Amino acid sequence: MSASPSRRKRTPPRRPQPQPRQGPKPPRYAPGAETLAQAALAIAQVALAGKSADEALLAADGREDRAAVRAITLGTLRWYLRLAPAVAQLLTRAPEEMPSELRALLVAACHQVEYSRSPPEVSVHLAVDAARVLELGHAAGFVNAVLRRFVARRAELLADVDAEIALRHAHPVWFTRSLAASWPDDFEQVLAANNLHPPMTLRVAKDRSSVADYLRELAAAGRPARSLDWSDSAIVLEYPTAVTALPGFAEGRISIQDAGAQLAARLLDLKPGQRVLDACAAPGGKTGHILELEPRLGSLLAVDSDAERLALVSSTLERLQREAKVRAADLTDSAALADEAPFDRILLDAPCSSTGVIRRHPDIKLLRRASDIAAFATLQARILDAVFARLAVGGRLVYATCSVLPEENEQVVAAFLARQTAARVLGWPDDLALPPSAQRLGHGVQLLPGPAAPIDGFYYAVLARAEAAELAA
Repeated sequence: MSASPSRRKRTPPRRPQPQPRQGPKPPRYAPGAETLAQAALAIAQVALAGKSADEALLAADGREDRAAVRAITLGTLRWYLRLAPAVAQLLTRAPEEMPSELRALLVAACHQVEYSRSPPEVSVHLAVDAARVLELGHAAGFVNAVLRRFVARRAELLADVDAEIALRHAHPVWFTRSLAASWPDDFEQVLAANNLHPPMTLRVAKDRSSVADYLRELAAAGRPARSLDWSDSAIVLEYPTAVTALPGFAEGRISIQDAGAQLAARLLDLKPGQRVLDACAAPGGKTGHILELEPRLGSLLAVDSDAERLALVSSTLERLQREAKVRAADLTDSAALADEAPFDRILLDAPCSSTGVIRRHPDIKLLRRASDIAAFATLQARILDAVFARLAVGGRLVYATCSVLPEENEQVVAAFLARQTAARVLGWPDDLALPPSAQRLGHGVQLLPGPAAPIDGFYYAVLARAEAAELAA
């Protein structure tokens, strides 16, 4: 009997090992958290470090979400002075003791809760993740707790803040009081208008197109817009859009310019052969408008003290396919243009507080101080005296600001007239319509933002150098 073969052990079949998941890794943070964090950084730079919004937003220029970062930043800055006091009521320590990015994040998140269309719980969740993005993970629970209390109590918290009219409209108290003293019947409308999104207004180059033709062109492109019955060159788009998407922009047929600002060049009463000075010309919108209105000028000199901003004038003129001499000069120096012959027309768009364009630049609410106004008035007086010295006898000078405060406008002109015996005030031209919000004053006209017209706040005074016979009389 033969021996039985040896039995072999059966090896059980191997089970397949789990493989790593294919495809992209899940995001580390909730979608939108990094956008909110980037906005918080920009807000902190403006509200707590004193930078302009444009400067603070430069860090977001290369980001895919830069439009969203900008929208959250500007929206929060617009309402910062209403939201920050509400947040402060929920804190157990002074906001100044917290990191600036954390303070800004809390206000930005409250803005999203109060003013965005996102559900509050989503805004809270994003803010908690944004704290981690900002390397403030240790404060994530704190952010969650504060924001949940804000969501639960926001009606009560904001009602307390809104008892002060300035904070209700998210404006500085000093500015609100000055505005109320200057325009008692209109100041609340101005405050409300400053919190609206600004209209996107175009200026049609009338030597290349007409308002009616361009409206038809926009309609054909599916972009609804309307003209203004008091302006022969302005068109207001119903929905803002990228300028590069507008037909004719690259060729200089249209420009972006507020309808109120379009009055400046018209007030010069331009004629062929005249020598014109555009003082404080950057970024060049009014320079281009002057050349559109009278292409047969003898010469046009565009001056600004800021060389970088002056480059914008050259860029604007290149796009518009217009020509002017561009020069850097400090116009507070009476000898700055001593080598130039007298000018027949001068436009002085004076540096100012920019309180008439707050809806376009909400950071002004946080950056401007009451003490700035007197400093601007002093600067305006120096420049006005210097450029008036370059005005030819019988010539016309238009003094303009984008301020709504009389200290920079009517009072500057009144003081100028008191010390310049050769200066005269001219009335508003009969053939130039005024917008419905215009306020006629003793020396000039004030335009105010509000429901009556889609314009920013501007002041205009038209001055002239008297003839010798008029002075003798």
